[in-house]
Amino acid sequence: MKKLGITFCLMTSILLVIAGCSKKKESEPETNLKGMSSLESIEGLWEGSIIIPNQPLSIILTFEKNNGAISIPAQGLSDYPLTSVIINESDVFFDMAIQGQPITFDGKVEQEKITGTFTQQGQSFPFELTKGNKEQLAEKGDVVEVKLKDGTMSGQLEMPQGEGPFPLMVIIAGSGPTDRDGNSAALPGKNNSLKMLAENLATEGVASIRYDKRGVGSNASLAGKEEDMRFEHYIDDAAAWVQFAKTDERFSKVGIIGHSEGSLIGMVAAEKTDADAFISIAGAGRPIDQILLEQLKEQLPANLLEESKTILDKLKQGEQVKTVSPELQSIFRPSVQPYMISWLHYDPVAQLQKLQSPVFIMNGNRDIQVSIQDAERLHDATNDSRLLIVKNMNHILKEAPDDRAGNIATYSNPELPLAKGLMDGITVFLKDELLREK
Repeated sequence: MKKLGITFCLMTSILLVIAGCSKKKESEPETNLKGMSSLESIEGLWEGSIIIPNQPLSIILTFEKNNGAISIPAQGLSDYPLTSVIINESDVFFDMAIQGQPITFDGKVEQEKITGTFTQQGQSFPFELTKGNKEQLAEKGDVVEVKLKDGTMSGQLEMPQGEGPFPLMVIIAGSGPTDRDGNSAALPGKNNSLKMLAENLATEGVASIRYDKRGVGSNASLAGKEEDMRFEHYIDDAAAWVQFAKTDERFSKVGIIGHSEGSLIGMVAAEKTDADAFISIAGAGRPIDQILLEQLKEQLPANLLEESKTILDKLKQGEQVKTVSPELQSIFRPSVQPYMISWLHYDPVAQLQKLQSPVFIMNGNRDIQVSIQDAERLHDATNDSRLLIVKNMNHILKEAPDDRAGNIATYSNPELPLAKGLMDGITVFLKDELLREK
């Protein structure tokens, strides 16, 4: 991998641009909004990002008549109050303070956009917001909710037309700040791959539930502190959706589709819930430490690569590493190490071998993040799984050219359809395993 922005999509690393955002709001400032008479002009919900090179940070601003708040899903910050909002004709300024640190946004309002400069601790980056509304977050389909130990998680249900009951697939997104539609806040633009997958399933008579992971989008409030996060949280969330669907009379059988990191999460959840079928799309066939080291070999000098190996060895033994070089903080900072320790407990091959349900392994031959060798390794680990390598398909399920730049360009193009052969393969498998009377 040549670009860190693509490499770290495999990680759940959270940007630390705004220090302390995931901490408890022990000393929230009192909101003191200025320019009240003009605030109505921007009232509502605005979505966008702070445009940090290679790692855009998704933000959501909500302005109401008497207050304003910011959410940063990737950092677990939800509805944090703004200190002030000042509007002067087309100029808008708003700020916040976290642990005594002033953070400012200085911009202009032009029709349905706010653009400007974000500043913290002397560092400045552009930001851009687009006007939206809370109803748009749900988009098409029914919003469903499931109760968890630490709160309520929302998801989006896509139902086929006609009389049920229908088989249902729980769709699990990949790593990092990737939402239920397959779009990542760490990458510019949208691809809508998982949204398209759900909609195509519905046309084939298969319902689906897809959901923002905890800390992302509509489920940002479930993030908690980064140091408290564990891989098992994602597994338990996926299992909760399967159990939810199994108790709903609208659904006949319930399976799981896991994409990228969601593949490993899905394997464990499928075994835990005795799911009726499991589909892995672009899922790794090796433990994450092996994949990460393979990627880092192409990016790090020898001394940092050796340090990475040492850190991973310690983490695999369940030991945290207190001292990490500044260059490696984005991957191995102490607050993310407990999560990595929990992740390293899981070997995809060993997990897949525990499944009793039908298994379908899929990958694209132009996936620059997960190789077809990983898919073959998973397939070889089981006696009766199916394997399909989709011609010209890349990691986000779209057809891509052979060159790397052209491949990456598809990550930001929602107009591209799903790769040919993907839905055909899934449909045949599901008709054999879930739709056919046995």
